[in-house]
Amino acid sequence: MSALKDRLRADLTAAIKSRDEITSSTLRMVLTAITNAEVAGKEQRELSDDDIIGVLSSEAKRRREAATAFADGGRAEMAAKEAAEGEVIAGYLPAPLDESEIAELVTAAIAQTGAAGEGMRAMGKVMGVLTPQVRGRADGGAVSAEVRRQLG
Repeated sequence: MSALKDRLRADLTAAIKSRDEITSSTLRMVLTAITNAEVAGKEQRELSDDDIIGVLSSEAKRRREAATAFADGGRAEMAAKEAAEGEVIAGYLPAPLDESEIAELVTAAIAQTGAAGEGMRAMGKVMGVLTPQVRGRADGGAVSAEVRRQLG
């Protein structure tokens, strides 16, 4: 049983009781996304906390992109709603990494894989080590850009 999933369910119950519309609707959508991920594929499975963090970070990214799209389209109230949902989801994600922490992780991964001096051929090896470490805590694009910078 996932502790994070239990926390999401408990917080949903609390949000419903306190009549917090944004939180309750957001948590319902997140729990639905988790259930969909559990039944996707050939057989049903229970998601681990790491898997749930992956679902949460993609949901948060979806909210950020939608908020930007609505803001660009001049629909401020919809952008605000998406941003508020993103804030709710962000509360369940691990603290995001800043640029210096990403750089340190990349340096450590390059040392761990022995990829120094191999250039861009080692990109996949280094990203394979990094991806589980940064899941839900950093944008994949920012991480791969730093890997490219250090390997290049």
